[in-house]
Amino acid sequence: MKNLIVKGARENNLKNISIEIPRNNFVVITGLSGSGKSSLAFNTIYAEGQRRYVESLSAYARQFLGVMEKPKVDYIEGLSPAISIEQKTTNRNPRSTIGTITEIYDYLRLLFARVGKQHCPKCKNEVDSQTPQQIVDSILKLKEGTKFQILSPVVNEKKGEFKDVLAGIAKQGFQRLRIDNEIKDIADKIALKKTVKHTIEIVVDRLIMNDSIKDRLTASIELALKMGRGVVTINFLESKKDIFFSQNFACIKCNISFEKLEPRLFSFNSPFGACKKCDGLGTLLNIDPDLIVTDNNLSISRGAIRPIGENLGGRWSESKLKSLSEKYSFSLHEPWKLINPEIQNIILYGDKKKINVNYSSKSFKGEYSTKYEGIIPRLNRRYKQTRSGYIRSWIENFMSVQDCPSCKGSRLSPNSLSVFIEDKNINNIVNQNIKSLSEFIISLKLNRQGHEIAKPIIMEIRSRLEFLINVGLSYLTLSRSASTLSGGEAQRIRLATQIGSQLMGVLYILDEPSIGLHQRDNIKLIQTLQYLRDIGNTIIVVEHDKDAMLASDWIVDIGPGAGINGGEVIFSGESKKILKNKKSLTGKYLNGSKSIPLPKQYRKGNKKFINLIGARGNNLKDISISIPLSKFVCVTGVSGSGKSTLINQTLFPILSRELFSSNLKPLDFSGIEGSLYIDKIINITQSPIGRTPRSNPSTYTGIFTHIRELFSKLPESNLRGYRPGRFSFNVKGGRCESCEGGGVIKIEMHFLADMYIECEQCNGKRYNRDTLEINYKNKNIFDVLDMTVDDALNFFVNHQPIKRKLQTLKDVGLGYIKLGQSAITLSGGESQRIKLSTELSKIGTGRTFYILDEPTTGLHFEDIKMLLNVIHRLVDNGNTVLVIEHNMDVIKSSDWIIDLGPEGGDEGGEIIAEGTPHDVSLIKDSYTGQFLAKEL
Repeated sequence: MKNLIVKGARENNLKNISIEIPRNNFVVITGLSGSGKSSLAFNTIYAEGQRRYVESLSAYARQFLGVMEKPKVDYIEGLSPAISIEQKTTNRNPRSTIGTITEIYDYLRLLFARVGKQHCPKCKNEVDSQTPQQIVDSILKLKEGTKFQILSPVVNEKKGEFKDVLAGIAKQGFQRLRIDNEIKDIADKIALKKTVKHTIEIVVDRLIMNDSIKDRLTASIELALKMGRGVVTINFLESKKDIFFSQNFACIKCNISFEKLEPRLFSFNSPFGACKKCDGLGTLLNIDPDLIVTDNNLSISRGAIRPIGENLGGRWSESKLKSLSEKYSFSLHEPWKLINPEIQNIILYGDKKKINVNYSSKSFKGEYSTKYEGIIPRLNRRYKQTRSGYIRSWIENFMSVQDCPSCKGSRLSPNSLSVFIEDKNINNIVNQNIKSLSEFIISLKLNRQGHEIAKPIIMEIRSRLEFLINVGLSYLTLSRSASTLSGGEAQRIRLATQIGSQLMGVLYILDEPSIGLHQRDNIKLIQTLQYLRDIGNTIIVVEHDKDAMLASDWIVDIGPGAGINGGEVIFSGESKKILKNKKSLTGKYLNGSKSIPLPKQYRKGNKKFINLIGARGNNLKDISISIPLSKFVCVTGVSGSGKSTLINQTLFPILSRELFSSNLKPLDFSGIEGSLYIDKIINITQSPIGRTPRSNPSTYTGIFTHIRELFSKLPESNLRGYRPGRFSFNVKGGRCESCEGGGVIKIEMHFLADMYIECEQCNGKRYNRDTLEINYKNKNIFDVLDMTVDDALNFFVNHQPIKRKLQTLKDVGLGYIKLGQSAITLSGGESQRIKLSTELSKIGTGRTFYILDEPTTGLHFEDIKMLLNVIHRLVDNGNTVLVIEHNMDVIKSSDWIIDLGPEGGDEGGEIIAEGTPHDVSLIKDSYTGQFLAKEL
């Protein structure tokens, strides 16, 4: 079958649509945010493909996998096995890294096991195994007349009596042993303590070096190696020193034996390779001094030390601190920053010297001498000793995840880190960015034997690295934790992994793979998608990127509007034909008949700045930035250049601390200036406005509070004594108790997917009969929740508080959503605009600092136009809006640009350009400027 045929799709807002999509093509599904793109691609096509796959499995397997509910569609024909790659973080498992999820780390482990050179972690000398003949030759180099004995270790530092071991040695005819460095005759009664660790070595032979001992020495060495499982010790009788030899890997100088190199030695998920201190996590949860003292301007008596607060932890703790202050001549009333750093260290970590403490209580009065424990050791002790979950949770407020002090964050044991290829161990390799690692692997110099062994391994590593580079991820490192990836990065990693699998005849469905990519890297991503198509796959991409649409073979445009105004197929055909389609809003933007206008002039702002000085977290190169206030500011740069590090991980935590005394810990920086010019910092993300079906736009924006108050003031409500709580579906009283206000009842199906059926008691209306009898303008509370924003705006035209909030929802382009629409059905773009509308509806001071990270995710050209209108309104009210963005329509509309680069990862973290869009477009070294010049 040449086409994928969908008939009668009705998921979410889809209006019984039918469509044919050509197989083995690169297909883009586009349309306004909330128009039904994901409903068609993921909730219909992919869901049916997944359902058919799972249904083909046995009932036993299905109980573990679960079964997806059949989507609301008449039928789908020509459906290939479907793989969905969505914008979700790959894995929350702290052990999962880019290296493990791409399998590159598995090949690196194999490479190090086969061609790596073991070194001693102590003396750093290269270690190798020795044959019996090599051991004999080494001993024969000793001076003539040297007296020595050959020992074969059979027990090494183990507890026990070892009666069976001793009896076995005696049976084999040996006469002497060295037990815990003492020579003993085996005929003597030897009684070892069971609870003490012992080392037992057989004395195989005693010799004096001369020319005639070679044959006897060889026989004795071979016997000793056999008895000692490949290990032999030469003990010099005069100096009492030992020399250590091994058929296995061993360091003669340090007396350390090493296992044969195997891939498991380099796995941080294996006890053979993992760091013993952190069990291979690379991090530990430790008390963080920066969370103990968050405000240097406070004195100890005013609560500078957060765990003890202003009452200094009670009288007992207070008396110790007073005695400490008298001993070291500091005041509990002076700001923390004025206390000598050495004394600060004593206060936090304790004092070895005793102090004399005067203490009085009902049961005790007098002076006693004691050591001052210190705030941090005390918290550590309590954390280990307490059985109270509350206490542990409270102490964790002062803890942060820190690099393991033993492995320095590498996750591996010292032996694992002492294996080198050229001059790099496996940790050095995985901490290189992917581009540098690819260059290292290509230029790797091995001997002839090593080259033959490593050739197929290197081929696999190179191909996987190349795929990652092609999807714009050259700046990442293989050691990066999977949980720290953005949705776009995680999706492109999975895409690269799929390319590596070389599957054919598969239907790939992707959700905006271009998100997080700079325009410069877009072409490589598109070529990757075209490659997947060319090897015999069908690619369906939900996308808004202009370049991707024009490069596709087929476009499906869903619309005409969003929500109840969408769900129809506006256009389905070859991509070049959409340019001439007059009905398609997408086509109008693609052919240039519609566009987002350039601002007539750039705002001058209020001449005030927030100055961030010396930001050096992650890859930032000790940079300083000035952010003009009362302006629309864009932070730009290629992927991995340091934008999120600078804004989300440095600036936002700093300002949150300054304004709200937040516990957020910023990355390293030198200083901040100008925070007094703002009174609020708000980070508006695309995260859902609620995690349950009970959350909805009316509850999030506060509209529902006003509606419930309005209904409670109606004459009939007053007669019945109904208060606002009566009209809440979250509490007992007015809600339907059969479904507890949910409107649906969950039915567990065990071998099938859980089903939600409409509540028979209330018919899905959430409330009981008595509550639904209260009407306002002939509408009950359920009817109001079922209204769209547009309908509600006319309905509540005379109710100002409700009208104001509804108007802002309409202004951000959400007139089509229902007041009671479940939060889990809203797209990321819709959720973000609901948050923005909530901010717009507030009566602000005009001193708020807003941060938005890639707000255009999931947004069509028309949605971006509406988003920009909202941003301009916020800025026109005197606020500052800072946006991290790659979208050129947003960047060209800003007042000020801060461009980072020049590249990603280690090659980024610098300021490349600052100024108006016009200024930046003139800077040739700026990739953003180059693309901006085409737009202006």
